[in-house]
Amino acid sequence: MKFVSPSHLVAASASKPMVTARWRSPLHPIQVATLSRLPRAFACIILVAFTLNAFAGSARPPNIVILLADDLGYGDVHALNPQRGKIATPNYDRLAREGMTFTDAHGGSSVCSPTRYGLLTGRYAWRTRLQHGVLDGYVPPLIAADRLTLPGMLQQKGYGTACIGKWHLGYTIAGGDKTGGGRRNPGAKKGGTELGLFPGAALGARTQDGPLTRGFDEYFGFHHARMMESMFDGDRVAELIPAIETLPRLVQRARQTIARRAREGRPFLLYFALSSPHTPIVPSKEWQGRSPLGPYGDFVMETDWAIGEVLAALDQAGLANDTLVIATSDNGCSPAAGTEKLEAAGHFASAQFRGYKADIWDGGHRIPFIARWPQRVGAGSRCDTTICLTDLITTCAEITGAKIPATAAEDSFSFLPDLLGTGRSARKSIVHHSIDGRFAIREGAWKLELCPGSGGWAAPRDPEAKAKGWPAEQLYDLASDIGEQRNLQAERPEVVQRLKAELRAIVERGRSTPGPQRPNDMPIDFHANHPKSSG
Repeated sequence: MKFVSPSHLVAASASKPMVTARWRSPLHPIQVATLSRLPRAFACIILVAFTLNAFAGSARPPNIVILLADDLGYGDVHALNPQRGKIATPNYDRLAREGMTFTDAHGGSSVCSPTRYGLLTGRYAWRTRLQHGVLDGYVPPLIAADRLTLPGMLQQKGYGTACIGKWHLGYTIAGGDKTGGGRRNPGAKKGGTELGLFPGAALGARTQDGPLTRGFDEYFGFHHARMMESMFDGDRVAELIPAIETLPRLVQRARQTIARRAREGRPFLLYFALSSPHTPIVPSKEWQGRSPLGPYGDFVMETDWAIGEVLAALDQAGLANDTLVIATSDNGCSPAAGTEKLEAAGHFASAQFRGYKADIWDGGHRIPFIARWPQRVGAGSRCDTTICLTDLITTCAEITGAKIPATAAEDSFSFLPDLLGTGRSARKSIVHHSIDGRFAIREGAWKLELCPGSGGWAAPRDPEAKAKGWPAEQLYDLASDIGEQRNLQAERPEVVQRLKAELRAIVERGRSTPGPQRPNDMPIDFHANHPKSSG
């Protein structure tokens, strides 16, 4: 049976038709013949049901590998930005050729911690105590101990679960303070030095509320970029290493984990949260000077190498055909990468989108998202469905047959029908959130932003925009204005009011998915502003 693309899947390029791939149908030939005689709409519903039941009942569900880059912009991936991207990314490009590219994927926030919370829980982080900024230092976990997580759910289905890399969701150090017992590095500068702003926890220091208590059975990594030196293995600091050695060390562990999990013979989740290309921008010696764009270009190329190493490990273990690989990023490229200089050199890390990391504009939260699942997902295909990283948990639940209770994944919609080409996600709207705690809601082509400026770091920041007398809200029609340049709030007040009402309902119901009302952890102010937030 040939893979058949619905109308929302578009070709990989305007001049080249979409590549089709052999697709292993879950249906018996008699079922296929029966479907062919039914009305098309009814047949599609039955096909989706058959497909999901087949995955749920299969003896060996797929391995799931999530490759989360840190501050990698949409336009940093050459396959997504061939005209205005100047960095070579052959491994990301390979995934795009072999899988499906989602062109309208978003993080749950325009910065790190809240996006990671959403990915692992299926819930917007602004429903928690973290309503602006990111976590800093060793602090209590943002994920409640009794909340269902993606790895916890998969453990219930017999999966092994490994977390490698950056956590940034809070954990405390036994006997240590926010710095882990260390002192601030006296030579540190804003944005980090080679060893970060804090030395971090001492060798042998232990956490009792880290990733091993939130659904993972293996953890090797660090808390966040300001304290990279302390590398945890399990619940203890096992190594103290300079930041320049972090990415190669994480890649080495990822390869080892894949090989070991292959020998174990049961399905596994690998959540590989890379340290790059976030600051400190420290490409390894062998990658220095590879890009004409300087250190940031070198670091993106090394990030791409890391992706290739994981793909090679899957190939060598014989797991490539049995593994769903998702390569994505937490948010847009950071201005700390030197975006003005990059643009002057012809590289636009946000591609055609306005803004960068931290901003409410799409450049802050629209991210690369490529999924490869051989013989299930059409090779070289693209999908324009709007999805969010919060959607991963429900999608994985449908793939594995896991059940999600009404008390979990409140903002997660499955995009499995989009992956398989059998339908579309049920998501109708998406809520965006900036580093300063500013809200936006998107429904179809309409995007409403409840702030006068960027909501983040880009000019004009909100206080500056307010001083200039700019409107307190921004409304854009992304179908005709993808760069968010023409504010239509005065011309279309009915759209503004409709979207504000929709946002208010999503906030007050405690969920955006169907189900019983759920509580938010804290009161939420739509118009709160925290202009001193840093990430």
